[in-house]
Amino acid sequence: MKFLGIIPARYASTRFPGKPLAVINGKSMIQRVYEQTSLAIKEVWVATDDERIKKTVESFDGNVIMTSANHQSGTDRIAEAVSKILETTSNKHDVVINIQGDEPFIQPEQIKAVMKCFNNSSTQIATLVKAITEQNEIFDPNKVKVVISNEKKALYFSRSAIPYLRGIEKNKWLEKSIFYKHIGMYAYKLETLMEITNLNQSPLELSESLEQLRWLENGYWIQTEITSHESIGIDTPEDLERIKKMGLL
Repeated sequence: MKFLGIIPARYASTRFPGKPLAVINGKSMIQRVYEQTSLAIKEVWVATDDERIKKTVESFDGNVIMTSANHQSGTDRIAEAVSKILETTSNKHDVVINIQGDEPFIQPEQIKAVMKCFNNSSTQIATLVKAITEQNEIFDPNKVKVVISNEKKALYFSRSAIPYLRGIEKNKWLEKSIFYKHIGMYAYKLETLMEITNLNQSPLELSESLEQLRWLENGYWIQTEITSHESIGIDTPEDLERIKKMGLL
């Protein structure tokens, strides 16, 4: 299997404009994500709609491709980037990995865990989950929960607490069941990526505002792998300051 890593990076962000260019101990956030990703994947590209980000990536000799500013989802941006990359390189790729551009602490082990899912040639889409250890996360709608099968295939994703533990007080739920949260990294077979970008939005997706439900509703299956690494995303300037105080930078 040959893997291609894509890091979407937009300049326009309501909560943190210019986030990919935020400097973290002398390096931009996008450079830190790129370098961490490159420890696991041989070929990595940044997909952006902004010339400032493009110039920054070029300044550290990274691969960068320009994409439209009008995409409705990150998956659509990834698909456009891949199409353009395939036009400019003779390299053959089997699997595309979408790495979040606001996670400068992403661990190579996480990326390799997603890659491992494709040891099964039937895998179409793969992602990561992590066991929830804090009670409040079960009921936090900003933390996407997922239930999985015995083979670790995703059965459903929700902003609600799933599974629902009937007859058990909510403050006891973490003691009585395992809950998983979604870690937002995706990998797709190349042909699957191109197929799912042509799907219309689905009722479940619109209800929960979760794109992956569109894929499940249309019969695609998502293989998961369990990680012990926490996802540390930076969504706001306050997040960045908080992480500095935690001593992670």
